[in-house]
Amino acid sequence: MSRYHQFQSGPTPAQNPRSSQKLSTRRELYERDFPVYKQAVEVGCFSLDSERRFFNDSRRMKYYVEPDRNPNFDLRDGYKDRYIKRDDSEKEKLDHILRWILANKSKLSSKVTAASSCAFDFDFVTWRGHLTKLLTTPYETHEGWLLAVSRFRGTLYVSEVETEAARREQENRTERHKEMMYWGYKFEQYTCADDVHSSPDPGGVVNTNEEFCTVVQSRLADHRLLFSGEVDCRDKDPNAPAPPACYVELKTSAEICTPKQRSNFHRFKLLKWWAQSFLPGVPRVVAGFKDEEGVVVTVDTFPISKISQLIKNEHNCWKPTVCMNFCCDFLSFVKQIATEDNPSVVYLFSWEPRRDVTFSVHRDSQYSFLPHWFVEEMTRSQDSHRQP
Repeated sequence: MSRYHQFQSGPTPAQNPRSSQKLSTRRELYERDFPVYKQAVEVGCFSLDSERRFFNDSRRMKYYVEPDRNPNFDLRDGYKDRYIKRDDSEKEKLDHILRWILANKSKLSSKVTAASSCAFDFDFVTWRGHLTKLLTTPYETHEGWLLAVSRFRGTLYVSEVETEAARREQENRTERHKEMMYWGYKFEQYTCADDVHSSPDPGGVVNTNEEFCTVVQSRLADHRLLFSGEVDCRDKDPNAPAPPACYVELKTSAEICTPKQRSNFHRFKLLKWWAQSFLPGVPRVVAGFKDEEGVVVTVDTFPISKISQLIKNEHNCWKPTVCMNFCCDFLSFVKQIATEDNPSVVYLFSWEPRRDVTFSVHRDSQYSFLPHWFVEEMTRSQDSHRQP
């Protein structure tokens, strides 16, 4: 059975966004050999400061300091009085990655011949989090997604659009939910130092505007990818391998007291953790397991390469090969659909659990996300490259 139904006849997809082209998310269709995935290579990084200003450097990098196995960290500490929370209503789309691309144009375009119409040598530019959503789609039963795609100078840019359900969920968050979101950031504060020689400062302010992001390139089958994702910290050992292999992802999770809780942890938490870290080549997740009161009672390390072993005895559990094959086929589907090279045309891909992926096409709409400053600068520099 075909994973996507070819468009047969009738109006073109651009005229009729409700064409018959769809992509199935049925798991059994993706149980094939694991697709070729070229290990991610870091090509750069950037930092966002306490006011979300962009810097083309690693100034916001943090260093992992291993805690005791039973550290008793109080994650509630500072929530009321030492917490500056990022404004979620400010939708930044791909802007920070695009700023990084402009700041590193010469490094990226050196590989591309002057005659090429491509701005640079990538099929897709996106956030790591958007790819993570694609990897987990065949197993997701609650949250749908909307992904906006524009083709510009031969490269497909993929940016998320907030769904109505996600907007409602955010508006209706309970105080308890908001505090539990803080707990994850607080755990980072207990385990991260600002430089190699200092110690963590749990008495400081938690400011979620600050970020350090890696930018990596990689290839999934024949899809050349450039994507960026936030990194929590790096190994402070001076002999640690080069990035991204020295990076550490930090997580918190409810402590596991029953076989049912362990099974759920394997089936749901580990899927998200694996998907998020496998793509950029982050080798391990350090997890703080917390009690009901928000106190971290144990800390454990999960090497990403061992996660598929951990889950293999779970009945009807997720499979890495299904995740990667679906992501790969989705990218092929996007290439087939998003053919018009025009930054003001957006192909909006939409998915709800237990449905097929569908799409619609929008011109000069509220979905346009490539900013003028980026389009103009890329066009100008490309044209100047071509001058004899």
